[in-house]
Amino acid sequence: MNRPVVGVIGNSYVIDDRFRTQLVGERNLSAVADVAGALPLMFAGAPDITDIRALLDVVDGVLLTGASANVHPTRFDTEPHASYEPYDQKRDAMAFELIDICVAEGIPVLGVCRGMQEMNVAFGGSLHPEIRDLPGRMNHRMPRLETGEVHPDPNVVFADRHEVELVADGTFARIFGKDTIRVNSLHGQGVCKPGKRVIIEGLAEDSTVEAIRIAGAPGFALGVQWHAEYDPQTNPVNRALFEEFGKALLASKHTTR
Repeated sequence: MNRPVVGVIGNSYVIDDRFRTQLVGERNLSAVADVAGALPLMFAGAPDITDIRALLDVVDGVLLTGASANVHPTRFDTEPHASYEPYDQKRDAMAFELIDICVAEGIPVLGVCRGMQEMNVAFGGSLHPEIRDLPGRMNHRMPRLETGEVHPDPNVVFADRHEVELVADGTFARIFGKDTIRVNSLHGQGVCKPGKRVIIEGLAEDSTVEAIRIAGAPGFALGVQWHAEYDPQTNPVNRALFEEFGKALLASKHTTR
């Protein structure tokens, strides 16, 4: 039996200040291949390169990955500021249209970090440009050395840093088989006002939104704020999420759209 195919969105980067590229973190691809049991297919997060309808004729689901670029503030009626850069407005345009179509047509979509934030904004929600600036919130950014450099040990950077309380008997509690989990934390932006169909199912200890689902979606439409793609091969929480995504992909593959 042929494996399902997952479209994994790319992110715009400039290499050596000259070469424009589209990049996807390899751990995203490995999570899809190793745990969701699917074939990852990278596609450009740019509407002038990728034809969405042609893409959706090929894939059985979509993974919206995390990225270094933030969702542009004008997408949620906030003034841009240099401290919140970089941005990737081509990905913004691509992701929002993809989310609308995937949710409407029941095509499985999983949003991770920025991907979850895109799902919220796509349904009219807003974001805090920088969670750590809010009173009473923890710093959700990746750990750094005293020099300001990112910590060199990935086991420190991606270590579980806080708990997430899940809605009892909700979708995520069912997937994980528990109401409390521990997760990593590597983000600046975060959900402020939830979108019209966005149901919050998980909160960090400081009330930062960590898990959402889209109400009334005919297919898998979930988002998580933590980087679940980092270690689903060994982490039981992240494994359960990608395995559930894999089940949805198989169901989508066998359904005529």
